[in-house]
Amino acid sequence: MLGLAFAMAAPPGGTGGGSQSALLNLVPLVLMFAIFYFLLIRPQQKKAKEHRALLDSLKKGDQVITAGGMHGKVTSLEGDVVTLEISTGVNVKFNKGHVASVVKKS
Repeated sequence: MLGLAFAMAAPPGGTGGGSQSALLNLVPLVLMFAIFYFLLIRPQQKKAKEHRALLDSLKKGDQVITAGGMHGKVTSLEGDVVTLEISTGVNVKFNKGHVASVVKKS
C-alpha cells in the first residue's frame, strides 16, 4: 500500500479579492444587527421610557394596577415605595417599579 498525499495550494496568480471577501462576510452580520435593533432593541427602549414617564407622573389619588394584577388607589409616595389602598382601610406597600398601568388619574 502506497499512501499518497495531495497538497492543496492556491491557484497560480492568487486571488486579489482578499479584502473584498472579508468585507462581504461582514455585510450579513451588519444586516442582522440592524434587524435586531429595529425589531427588538428599539421597541423595548421605547416601552421602558414610557414606563419611566408613567412612574414619574404618579401622584396621590391615582387608580393603578400592579404587575401582579392588584388594583388600588395611591395613598402615598415615598421614594421608590408606593402605598396602595386596595380596600377601605387596607393599605399595601409596593415598589414603585411594579406599578404596571394607571387606570384613572385624579
